[in-house]
Amino acid sequence: MKTAPALAVLAGSMSGLAQEASSPAAELQPIVLPKPEKDGGKSVLAALWERKTVRDIRSDRLPPQTLSNLLWAAFGVNRQKGSFGKAGRTAPSASNSQEIDLYVALPEGVYLYDAPSHRLNPVAAGDFRARSGRGAAATAPVNIFYVVDLARYVLEGNPDRRINDPEVQKSYYYCASGLIAQSVYLFAASQGLAAWFHNCDKESTVKEFKLRPQQKVLFAQTVGYPA
Repeated sequence: MKTAPALAVLAGSMSGLAQEASSPAAELQPIVLPKPEKDGGKSVLAALWERKTVRDIRSDRLPPQTLSNLLWAAFGVNRQKGSFGKAGRTAPSASNSQEIDLYVALPEGVYLYDAPSHRLNPVAAGDFRARSGRGAAATAPVNIFYVVDLARYVLEGNPDRRINDPEVQKSYYYCASGLIAQSVYLFAASQGLAAWFHNCDKESTVKEFKLRPQQKVLFAQTVGYPA
C-alpha cells in the first residue's frame, strides 16, 4: 500500500508520455520504476510447468509494478557484490561482462533499461514495437530487444584469454540472451502473462535505437496479457 501514490504518479506520467509521443518533437523523460517485489506469483516449479510461448497477446498496458518486476527478473541487480568488481544480476554472463542491454519498446517510445538505477532511460520517441516482429508483437504492450555491446568484453585483467575471440564472444552473447529470455518466460508464467521470444528487425533498429558500431541487435521478446 505504501507504493500506491508512487504508482499513481508513474501511471499518470506514462499516460502523458503516450500523448506527447504523437508529436515528432516529443521528448521522453526517464521512467523511475517501482522497487521490484520479492514475493508473489507462482513458485519456480509451478512456473516451469506453465512455461510456454504464447503469440496471441492483447494490447492492454502492464501496470508499472508488473513492468518493474518483469525487467528486474530479466536482468536486474540482485546483489551489490558480484564477480569482477561488478554488481550481480539475475542472469549470468561470461566473466560477469553483462554484455546484453535490454531496449524496451513501449507504445510511446524506446527506453534502455538501466539495471543499477532500476529505471528506463529514453532512447527514441515514437512507436517502434513493430520492429520486433509480426502479428501481436506490433501491438503488445512491451517488446524487449536484446542488444549485445561487444565493448563489454574486456581482456585486461580478465583470466579468460578467449574473451576477445569473435567466435567465442558469439557463443557467450547467444548463451546470455537465452538465459535472460528464460527468466522472462518464467516470470511471465508465474504471473499469468504471455511471452514470445523471436527474431526482429536487425537493420532499421540500429539507427532508430542510436546504436554504436560495437552494438548488435540479436532478438526480441514480446510480453503482455494472453488474448
